[in-house]
Amino acid sequence: MKIIGLTGGIGSGKTTVAKMFGELGVPIYNSDLEAKKLMHSSKVVKKKLIGLFGDSAYIDGELNRSMIAKAVFNDGVLLKKLNKIVHPAVRKHFEKWSKKQDYPYVVQETALLFENKAQDFYDKIVLVIAPKEVRINRLLARDNSTREDILARMKNQLKDDETISLADYVIKNRDLIKTRERVAQVHRAILDFC
Repeated sequence: MKIIGLTGGIGSGKTTVAKMFGELGVPIYNSDLEAKKLMHSSKVVKKKLIGLFGDSAYIDGELNRSMIAKAVFNDGVLLKKLNKIVHPAVRKHFEKWSKKQDYPYVVQETALLFENKAQDFYDKIVLVIAPKEVRINRLLARDNSTREDILARMKNQLKDDETISLADYVIKNRDLIKTRERVAQVHRAILDFC
């Protein structure tokens, strides 16, 4: 079984593209969603997060996501420390999950693939891109974020022009019909690769 990394900047539409692969029968692993679950369920991860952020990391047993998000998105060093706690736990969970799948390939949707220098883990990488203003507008509509918050988060990610040459396949996600057609093309190419 081949392991395909699906990545792209915030607001690029990774989850939308992942769902399109899922509709084609491909098993999808959403790293952000699983990371959130692990931050609630893993005693080891919880202990390390409290060690990093203090007792306010959890309020009444629930992860204090807003406090942690504000802290890390304005502090690159703290973000790296958070990633060193969460990413290994997600990687371990993904490896267990992928062994249970029965398909020629699986897709791991992950935001910071290149930033974490994780590209060697994947057999192929799919990059989702969209114009910056489109991404910002999507996030403004989706989240209760301000433009400044979005730009701060974008600062922690590589720009599309830095990652295009690192990807095996690029999907421009601006028009959903064209995006779906491109997903089908990439899907066929990956099956041929498998």
